[in-house]
Amino acid sequence: MADREHHYHVTVEWTGNKGQGTETYRTYDRQFKVTASAKADIAGSSDPAFLGDASRWNPEEMLLASTSACHKLWYLHLCAEAGICVESYCDKAEGTMTEGKQGRFTQIVLKPQIILRAGDDIEQAKALHHQAHEQCFIANSLNFPVLCEPEIKHV
Repeated sequence: MADREHHYHVTVEWTGNKGQGTETYRTYDRQFKVTASAKADIAGSSDPAFLGDASRWNPEEMLLASTSACHKLWYLHLCAEAGICVESYCDKAEGTMTEGKQGRFTQIVLKPQIILRAGDDIEQAKALHHQAHEQCFIANSLNFPVLCEPEIKHV
């Protein structure tokens, strides 16, 4: 059986021209807008360290959020299949990026705080994170480590 393909489309539009275009490094804003079909727009910019607007999402935060969300969705799916009832899930993910000749992410650490239904197997719930990581489309597309340090307890 052939692998199924999925195609995604977004539009990223630079909205930071202050009338001079990119005449110099400091004459333009880093703002952009991300749109996709009928979804709400995402207001973006660069990180404030790179002259961006701290009130807007930057690409690094979006990569971190995408990785966390993908892992969470797989984890919830696997828990449901295993009969483990997740009552709440909140990930305080962290990403590390280094600058240099080529800036790059060096790792992401997912730190989900999970509450299970009373009596559900915490050890099995922890083990499912490994399986979720193996299934996560985003993590499988990255060239740096994605670690997971879950905290799991009962209601």
